[in-house]
Amino acid sequence: MSGPADLPLDEAAPTDFLLGGRVRLLQPEEGYRAAIDPVFLAAFTAARDSESVLDAGTGTGAAALCLAARLPGVSVVGLEQRADAAAFARRNAALNGLEARVSVVEGDLLAPPDALRPSSFDRVMMNPPYLRADAASPPPGAWKAAANVEGRARLPDWLRFADAMLKPRGVVTLVHRADRLDDILAALRGRFGAVVVVPLWPRAGQEARRVLVAARKGVRSPARLTAGVTVHDADGRYTAEAERILRGAAALEL
Repeated sequence: MSGPADLPLDEAAPTDFLLGGRVRLLQPEEGYRAAIDPVFLAAFTAARDSESVLDAGTGTGAAALCLAARLPGVSVVGLEQRADAAAFARRNAALNGLEARVSVVEGDLLAPPDALRPSSFDRVMMNPPYLRADAASPPPGAWKAAANVEGRARLPDWLRFADAMLKPRGVVTLVHRADRLDDILAALRGRFGAVVVVPLWPRAGQEARRVLVAARKGVRSPARLTAGVTVHDADGRYTAEAERILRGAAALEL
């Protein structure tokens, strides 16, 4: 049976636009649809020219493509367990003319494919499923369920995988729910230091729902909590800072 990944690019799925139109993204109409979280993740991943970045759980490639579009000297490898999502990611790389710098590997982070060599990446970025497997009912649809609720790989597994793939002093960046910050910090302890936490405030005066977290492998520097980013003004429009990141393709500078 054919699916969206088997169709020509212009017929496969609706096309969304990220970074003010710099990135075109085919996404399944019924599956998980990337929104602003992977764009913030890419903006927060401060890769340098010639560095290699692994995007764990790349999905349709949103974060990987935003990073590659912003930083023309960086190469990105996306790891994706679902074959249908990996097909979308490859097609999206081609659609954006980035297939030379954005590649996609199918595989499970619990049993990494041979194509991923341990201790070989400068940075690992990730947008893991936000909900604990024992504390949430999966949404309908296998793709949405896998994107939103942890499967066999739990949050500590994702961060152990990052530790294994990173070079010494390499950096992991992730976006996650703010109410799981304690789980994130616990999973980082003993492997990573120099932790930086960036709250994403929905509006001024509201509690953060998302956090961006960065940590460096094998160091013991203290953690830092930043002022964060307010995403929306009181009228619901993006703030100037959010607009600069989400549509202007700017880095999230700390």
